[in-house]
Amino acid sequence: MANLLLAGGGHAHLMVLRDLAKLTRRGHAVSLVSPSPWHYYSGMGPGLVGGTYAPKDLRFDVKRMAESGGARFVAGSVARIEPQARRVILDDGRGLGYDVLSLNLGSRVALPGVVPDGRSVFAAKPVEGLLAAHSRLETLLSGGGVVRVLVAGGGPAGVELAGNVLGLAARRGGRAEVTVLAGSTLMPGAGPRVKRLAGDSLVRRGAQVLTGVRLAGVEGATARLGDGSLREFDLLFLAVGVSLPGIFAESGLPVDASGALTVNRYLQCPAHPEIFGGGDCIHFAPGPLDKVGVYAVRQAPVLAKNLGAALAGRPLAPFRSGSRGYLLLYNLGDGTAICAKYGLPLSGRWAFRLKDAIDRRFMRAFQVSGEAQARE
Repeated sequence: MANLLLAGGGHAHLMVLRDLAKLTRRGHAVSLVSPSPWHYYSGMGPGLVGGTYAPKDLRFDVKRMAESGGARFVAGSVARIEPQARRVILDDGRGLGYDVLSLNLGSRVALPGVVPDGRSVFAAKPVEGLLAAHSRLETLLSGGGVVRVLVAGGGPAGVELAGNVLGLAARRGGRAEVTVLAGSTLMPGAGPRVKRLAGDSLVRRGAQVLTGVRLAGVEGATARLGDGSLREFDLLFLAVGVSLPGIFAESGLPVDASGALTVNRYLQCPAHPEIFGGGDCIHFAPGPLDKVGVYAVRQAPVLAKNLGAALAGRPLAPFRSGSRGYLLLYNLGDGTAICAKYGLPLSGRWAFRLKDAIDRRFMRAFQVSGEAQARE
């Protein structure tokens, strides 16, 4: 029987984790390596900052999922892959062998020279860091003064984080001075009505949206902006795009210009057919995909099927990315959301209720090990 190693407990691995018993009952050895026993759903992350959700609402107990399916959980982070030896090296030097490897290492938010410190500087990813941001924001709001919040990045994550900071401040009776450093434009890539709906919501609630301005650096509690001006802050959120693990290129695996692992239509590395991948960390060679969670979720059943097929020596199934007109829902933090599909954007409380229902249904599908009942 074969040895399957799952690196990362992200969205693309949730289906194989849920159905692990199908593999282990056949005698296959399965291991999951992840830095945390929990995986947090990114689509609900801004709502964690705003207090709409508690941690148990948006996390999966991937350790328990693995172990309840007969697999081994290994706490650690992948530092290097040795494809010729079929071995993964962890950051503490341990080595894990495999016959089949699946990579779902996700992405991070990174800005050169600006390091999240868990007290005043926080990144939109990894999502678990936003729990500390919520706690810190609650403390600052309870102090009675004005809380100065900078959000670096005007994309969906930046808009949702800014909106949820404003929402929490309003519900707590506190005062938050929120500034969004939107870069070239607010909501780049979105249509003009989405941009207008997002900007109007933030400005109407007191935020300042600065277009053409980017974060250049941080010194203590002072941000240096691209135009040379300085801004003091109490909290800084980094939402400036995604950075991919550099380990794929360093390990000699094929990558695209961003460093993402190149995979074929079977979600398989063409140079090393025993390696598969899904989610933000891959480059889908048949047609590049946006770095959004919907594709990781769509990849999950195909990846699960192909991992089982690779272990058994059966033919693989192709991944079909589906329509690019996927539903977009943005939580504005005040009980409303923007809903956009096929270029038709609308907003309102109904849109947030729709987003909340979809998110909670997704969570219920994979919170199969008691996560929602777990004590904080």
